[in-house]
Amino acid sequence: MRRARQQKGCTAAVGGTLYSRYSTSDWDSSNKQHFHLSERERNLAERLRNDAYRAVKATDSRTRNRQAANTKRLGDRVHDIHFWKEELNNEIREMENETENLNEHKRILEKALSDTRGPLAIAEECLLQREKRVGIDQVHDDEVDTIKRCQDKMIRLIEKAAIQLKMDRAAQHACEKDSKDKNHAQNLDDRMHQLRNSAAGIGFHPGIENVDNTITIPYSWVKFTQENIARSQKEREISEKLRGEIDALLRQCANEMWSQFNTVNNSFNSRIQETHDAKNKLQAHLQRVNNEIRDVEHAIDLLRKAIHDKEYPMKVAQTRLDERTRRINVELCNDPVMKGLQKEVNEIRESVRMLKEKLRQAENALVRLLKTKATLEEDISVKDNSLYIDSKGCMGLRKNMPMDPKVGPIFNMPLAY
Repeated sequence: MRRARQQKGCTAAVGGTLYSRYSTSDWDSSNKQHFHLSERERNLAERLRNDAYRAVKATDSRTRNRQAANTKRLGDRVHDIHFWKEELNNEIREMENETENLNEHKRILEKALSDTRGPLAIAEECLLQREKRVGIDQVHDDEVDTIKRCQDKMIRLIEKAAIQLKMDRAAQHACEKDSKDKNHAQNLDDRMHQLRNSAAGIGFHPGIENVDNTITIPYSWVKFTQENIARSQKEREISEKLRGEIDALLRQCANEMWSQFNTVNNSFNSRIQETHDAKNKLQAHLQRVNNEIRDVEHAIDLLRKAIHDKEYPMKVAQTRLDERTRRINVELCNDPVMKGLQKEVNEIRESVRMLKEKLRQAENALVRLLKTKATLEEDISVKDNSLYIDSKGCMGLRKNMPMDPKVGPIFNMPLAY
């Protein structure tokens, strides 16, 4: 019992003298425990320190690599934007040249149309000179008709050229807008490509990584520009063909007018009846076109109202979405409400897009109807004019061509009367 108390450090006195509270083995054991504890904690601290160094090194390397990779991607993106911007600019220059050429051809065609007025006046004067002829000589020729037919062809081609010029300018505008957008994107991405950790103006933008306002992907981005270029190239091709048509029409009209000056037509009365029938049909078509114009205008009003009526539902849905972004912490839940609101916005946007497309189609249809109306009214006016000339001044009258009365050139070739 006494020995046990000595080993456990119990105190005792013998003759008033204190002896040691702990044994030597206790002292050695305590030291060893402290040594082991110190070594274990140092090893643990060393492992933690090594892990920390490795973590610092790994995260620093990963951050640098990620930043370098994105910097390279920005450089590649700038290069891609520059490439397509140059393609657009080249197409814009080509379209500008084509538009200038077509405009010049249109001007020449308008000048040629104006130049037909002189031969037409001479031909009508020739018809008036035959008023006193009788018998078998009471025939008419198609000279006036030929000139008017050429004029109608020229007018239609002038109108076609005017429409094509609008199409060319629209295609060019689309390319110019695309090029302008790419120039803006190139400047922005180029600045971001040059941005470094030491640059001024950088700062924290919490949550920006969750914002996705993109509307295209690389495939659709390239496709959009390719379609703009393809559209411009297609319009240029049509424009070039139209210039060929103008050249061909000028030669055709010159040949027809020249040939018709020497041709006598024996179907004058039939032509008057045919003109009457044509005029009546044109008037009937004009009436139907006027009715259709009223119906289309009503449809356009309905479409515009429908588009306007979608504004407030869109505002409500987007306001709800915007306000719900202000939820905090775990309440920022992608719940059915958010999905429903997003779907609602998309559905309204799709509805507006569809309605706008229908509105565009209806407006285009109205433009075409108005153009058709103008063409019909003009053609009716031409028919009225032809009937007046034929029935009042040209019936049974036709004067033979003089032997050699040449007049000035039209379409760069001499015409004879």
